Amino acid sequence: LFALDLASQHQLIFHLFSESSSRVRLVGGPHRCEGRVEIDWNGQWGTVCDDGWDINDVAVLCRQLGCGAANGTPSGTLYKPSKEKEQKVLIQQVDCNGTEDTLDECEPSDVFDCQYDESAGASCESEEQTLPLSFSTEPENVWLADGPGRCQGRVELKHEGQWSTVCKTGWNLQATKVLCRQLGCGKAVQTHKRCNKDTRGHGPIWLSQISCSGKEATLQDCPSGPWEKNNCTHDEDTWVECEDAFALRLVGGDNSCSGRLEVLHKGVWGSVCDDGWGEKEDQVVCKQLSCGKSLSASPKVRKNYSPGVGRIWLDDVRCSGEEQSLEQCQHRFWGYHDCTHKEDVAVICA
Repeated sequence: LFALDLASQHQLIFHLFSESSSRVRLVGGPHRCEGRVEIDWNGQWGTVCDDGWDINDVAVLCRQLGCGAANGTPSGTLYKPSKEKEQKVLIQQVDCNGTEDTLDECEPSDVFDCQYDESAGASCESEEQTLPLSFSTEPENVWLADGPGRCQGRVELKHEGQWSTVCKTGWNLQATKVLCRQLGCGKAVQTHKRCNKDTRGHGPIWLSQISCSGKEATLQDCPSGPWEKNNCTHDEDTWVECEDAFALRLVGGDNSCSGRLEVLHKGVWGSVCDDGWGEKEDQVVCKQLSCGKSLSASPKVRKNYSPGVGRIWLDDVRCSGEEQSLEQCQHRFWGYHDCTHKEDVAVICA
């Protein structure tokens, strides 16, 4: 049996998880997103006690590993090969609220006597279930259709597997604010624009009388009338305009046209993974930043910049080189990746 005091646990958790997700793993499960929780401390893999281990802790671990949603908190003893008898219990208890991005943001709780067979397990959705097999920039259940860009257009929601429109009856600026924030766009633009014959929707009209306070996280959190029970026509489809906040910057270089690439999404700057990244993608970035031609074809050049911290927003970006903005290139859904910050993209423009 091995346990650290509370202060030592907090220091251990910070060192374990602040560098990369490779310091924590799930062992013995059917895929890398399910199994017994193990952590690496000075080259030795140990376990986490299951005292107090709950779905909030699993949710954070799944997010840190780049897996999907938390499915459950199975016992770590279920997974083979079994924990080695000499393997130590490195962490007695971690207390997460479920919203943290990594375990190092969680607080270690009181220390208990954890027995050999009390190792924690975690079950997340596998990569195959959660990561899109094809590239897409379309949100999962709400988007703006038929507009000039992703931040302007007719409001559409997915309900029971079908996309359709939202009636503007009851719609106000607060609802627009919620939707713009949900889509990762900029601030809401006050507009009374109507859909014309080319931008009207088809099929069912799902919602009307949406009443948002403006503080909700998603449009689906706002009160509304019953689904598909309204007297609206497609002449009353809701049209929304937000400022497009998709922005790029290069940081850590000698000037604004060189450095590690960061993108702005939902008001937060984050890195881009270099999986599949090449000269065409460099060209688009340099073009968007009005920085001339790309000079950063060699991956060796990119390693000269310090890795980022925090979010990794984009992975598997694919450009033709003709796009005017990186947003127009194909990529995985925002926030889905299998990278560490050692793989951050950097770009040098002439």
